[in-house]
Amino acid sequence: EVQLVESGGGLAQPGKSLRLSCAASGFPISSYWMYWVRQAPGKGLEWISGINSGGDTAFYADSMKGRFTISRDNAKNTVYLQMNSLKPEDTALYYCAADPLYGRWPSADLYRYWGQGTLVTVSS
Repeated sequence: EVQLVESGGGLAQPGKSLRLSCAASGFPISSYWMYWVRQAPGKGLEWISGINSGGDTAFYADSMKGRFTISRDNAKNTVYLQMNSLKPEDTALYYCAADPLYGRWPSADLYRYWGQGTLVTVSS
């Protein structure tokens, strides 16, 4: 069974950091682009970042550049999102996704695999 399980979410104060993890099972992430996508309360999906299979190329949404860093450990079949200088507007459900191709698709069903999400709340 293919699974993407996100973890690491929670409550953080503005300006603090969180590190999200996404553990994959049932398929080797080494053959996939891996992504982070989020959905804020009452809003649509927002693409955050994607990293290629080798981990040497990453892309970010303009609003996340410089604050968020995506990385991966293919040996552990896990992808990460380091989030620094958190803002209240970063409050969202954060999803991990996988696809053989690169893209910034606007809906979950366009990705090959999709996780259940981890909630990040940024508040003082």
